[in-house]
Amino acid sequence: MSTTARRVWHAIGCLWRPSTYLRWVYLLLGAALVLAFILVDSALGAVVSDLGLPKVATGTLYVVLGLVPPLVLGLLPAVREVEGIAVESLLAVRFEERPLGPARTWAQRRRTTAWFCLHLLAGGTIGILSTIVFGFGAIWLAAPFRSAGPHDVVPGWTYQIRGNWTDLWMPASAIGGLAGLFLLSAAVGALLAYLAPRVLGPTAAERIELLEKQTATLAERNRLARELHDSVGHALSLVTIQAAAARRVLASDPEFAETALAAMETSARAALADLDHVLGLLRDDRRPGSRTAPQATLGGLDRLVEATRAGGIAVEVEHHGDLEQLPAAVSREAYRIVQEGLTNAIRHAGRPAGELAVQLSICLDGSGLELIVANPVSGRSDHSGGGRGLAGIRERVAVLRGTVDAGPVSRPDGPGWKLAVRLPVNVTKG
Repeated sequence: MSTTARRVWHAIGCLWRPSTYLRWVYLLLGAALVLAFILVDSALGAVVSDLGLPKVATGTLYVVLGLVPPLVLGLLPAVREVEGIAVESLLAVRFEERPLGPARTWAQRRRTTAWFCLHLLAGGTIGILSTIVFGFGAIWLAAPFRSAGPHDVVPGWTYQIRGNWTDLWMPASAIGGLAGLFLLSAAVGALLAYLAPRVLGPTAAERIELLEKQTATLAERNRLARELHDSVGHALSLVTIQAAAARRVLASDPEFAETALAAMETSARAALADLDHVLGLLRDDRRPGSRTAPQATLGGLDRLVEATRAGGIAVEVEHHGDLEQLPAAVSREAYRIVQEGLTNAIRHAGRPAGELAVQLSICLDGSGLELIVANPVSGRSDHSGGGRGLAGIRERVAVLRGTVDAGPVSRPDGPGWKLAVRLPVNVTKG
């Protein structure tokens, strides 16, 4: 098949595609808007003609009345959103910004106005052609069935209808006109579909801004996931070790079992509160003005230690330096690192709660902030399991450009595990 034949076959195939008629409908929407503007301009033009102004002034007013309404309407922010919906639905265009929101800048408004005027121009042209093709097409389709004799088949053109096969060229022309109309609509619609992302869609600068917002959203969700892992993981580790202890002494020491159950309740409530808070943030992250709750810092270290001790874990704390001098961002991340370090110690020590002692050291000096969590382990422990604890710590430390050293160590009381984190800090008040 030759190239020309393939093109003709491709063009004929367009007549069977739903997209061809959807594009025609989109153009007819532009034609309907043109008709509305013409009706309004006709009413205003009648008022202008009654003013008795000079011809030059009258002509100028007619031009203004014809151009100003579509330009003013195109500048409305909502027009971009409405046109975006129509383009996506009828022209099958997918924008990078979804859904396409209202015009927020004057650059977007100018591009939207240009698109709106282009829609009116293309739609008005196709609308006029549709009126001609459908109007005359109905007459020409019925021509062979009319009585023989002269008939007006086009205004101003009288044709001698013979009432036989020689008149078949008229319905054939009508069908060809319809096919040509839809093919032209498909071509114009394809051109508009090509231009839509470039005119209505975001520019390169806007795409960069959109990517930055998406990156910030993903980073925030990643941070929330780490927060949830650390807080809920810590609480669940305490609940697990307390449940095991309570089960072992339930018959022999009911008082201790009751204390363990109370600690489990407190830890579970705290975990549920954190879970509810994080899920609320994830649900409401698109609401204007949404704010996150105050985040834990090293200022709340005493509460974390007391909650851990309430779970039956002996925590020895040693710290040097004024932690209030830490920058807020470093203090928040350091709190979560300590929390995850304690969680790992509880989870992987392989010892009952009453036999586990954890040493926590925090030192702030001119060289930076040092965090050390050390604990004994048994042969059953496995700090290299498939959890996300150490990976989360390394991610936090990498953001702050610090260093992490974690691994088994020898202790006087046997094998142990040590987590050491150093964060570079410029200590300043506030």
